[in-house]
Amino acid sequence: MDFFASGLPVVTDEAPSSDTAPSEDDDEVVAIIKELLDTRIRPTVQEDGGDVIYKGFEDGIVKLMLQGSCTSCPSSIVTLKSGIQNMLQFYVPEVEGVIQVVDEEKEKELL
Repeated sequence: MDFFASGLPVVTDEAPSSDTAPSEDDDEVVAIIKELLDTRIRPTVQEDGGDVIYKGFEDGIVKLMLQGSCTSCPSSIVTLKSGIQNMLQFYVPEVEGVIQVVDEEKEKELL
């Protein structure tokens, strides 16, 4: 409900995110992370009105941005750590952790 109370539009003119689209620059680990996000994690999060955007992988840490209902959900950190991090670590041993990246411009809009 917090999302609807925020006054932000439910539907925008922005194109859907293609952050998990394979790229020639991706190494094998990043390609596996993107595939897991696209096929197993994002559909589950999207069922609850949210989304997970891939922002990068550096030094064993996957950087993700939560969107939609996930931005105001009090259990989003639990989802990030217990759900997403555990799944990525199970399939990709190189993943040491997952952190949330906050879009500063959108955060200012909420304030």
